[in-house]
Amino acid sequence: MTDTIFALSSGSPPAALAVIRISGPQAFAAVRALTGGASLHPRRASLRRLRDPSSDEAIDRALVILFPGPQTATGEDLAELHVHGSRAVVRRMEAVLSAQPGLRAAQAGEFTRRALENGRIDLTEAEGLADLLAAETEGQRRAALRAAEGHLRQRIEAWNDTLLGLSAMIEAAIDHSDEPDAVDEDGITATVRAGAGQLADAIAAMLAQPPAERLRDGIRVVLAGPPNSGKSTLLNRMVGRDAAIVSPIAGTTRDRIEAPVVRDGIAWLLTDTAGLAEATDDPIEAIGIARTHESVAAADIVLWLGDANPVGIASDVILVHPRGDVPGRAVVPPGRVAVSALADDGDAALWGALTARAKELLPSGDVPTLNQRQRQLCGTAHQSLCVAAGIGDPLVIAEEFRLARAAFDAITGRSHVEDVLDALFGRFCIGK
Repeated sequence: MTDTIFALSSGSPPAALAVIRISGPQAFAAVRALTGGASLHPRRASLRRLRDPSSDEAIDRALVILFPGPQTATGEDLAELHVHGSRAVVRRMEAVLSAQPGLRAAQAGEFTRRALENGRIDLTEAEGLADLLAAETEGQRRAALRAAEGHLRQRIEAWNDTLLGLSAMIEAAIDHSDEPDAVDEDGITATVRAGAGQLADAIAAMLAQPPAERLRDGIRVVLAGPPNSGKSTLLNRMVGRDAAIVSPIAGTTRDRIEAPVVRDGIAWLLTDTAGLAEATDDPIEAIGIARTHESVAAADIVLWLGDANPVGIASDVILVHPRGDVPGRAVVPPGRVAVSALADDGDAALWGALTARAKELLPSGDVPTLNQRQRQLCGTAHQSLCVAAGIGDPLVIAEEFRLARAAFDAITGRSHVEDVLDALFGRFCIGK
């Protein structure tokens, strides 16, 4: 029999209220023991006095709600106790519940894991829920909510339905291949190949969208340029704190300094780097320069603070004219954004330029976003469909269709995802 689990599902006490959830076959029995067998109507909040069944001592007066399964968040019988949110009340309730037969404290993410196992949600919705719980920006919230509400699942299921139809056609052609008068094998194969190509194109369009990780981890912006060009000063100004040491001595920054910031509803990861000198005899400085090149290569956007234009940078570059307050630097070269350490001049223009570039780097609002795991599996399905669309052997086509369907099933959690589940639900809080 499945264990019955319980956990505090609201915020940490003290608080006005605390919600304790109980899920599993003994959930209602535990509530009856706490309320002395008082009658309760399903899905209706009832005010009841809760007592310790072992001593009959009153613990609290609380709202009690019963949700009969399977139409619940977990797919099981589910109960909620809305008690007063003091630490003493919550601790006593947890102790009393632990003493009830068949009950135990829930593990991280176990409520949501049961929802997945009982078919209430699929893996893409669980991943979206995890991202929603961790969301810090509006962009993260919107994308996570779309995933949690099943937008990606619906797209994958539509693709899988199309693929099942194509698979049935090619399997029928194979089964009746020894009956040349019964089916037009060549015609069916041509139709199936065309369908596989169209499905591959649809997947390719989604794969072409920017990855979901940029929403969650932030757009990587690297500040680069020669030594003493104002990179650390600009970083501090952009993040609103002294994240990097500022000194007139060239070569102060020896290693990468990363600082996250949220601006205009977008997450950014800003990186200050060592100055790019042409040559150095200092081995530590040489390591810093090598790391600067690595950061620049991995950047989404580079803010270049050198007076000379950069050479050999493949990333998107915004040319910055720093130290605009220094005598002799009042004239801004064409195509550059001027910034100053002593005035607000240039801040709005620089962030405006970054935000404009971000629109091309972040997923659009009307297309489901793919995380790395989902992207890899979509890539597998796309490759198999491309092979099927380009070959004439029905047996090979059928096998490639099977591989593509397996990839779809792995995306939604229908198969081979135990290791993924352990990592995913470890990100959840105990009561979710």
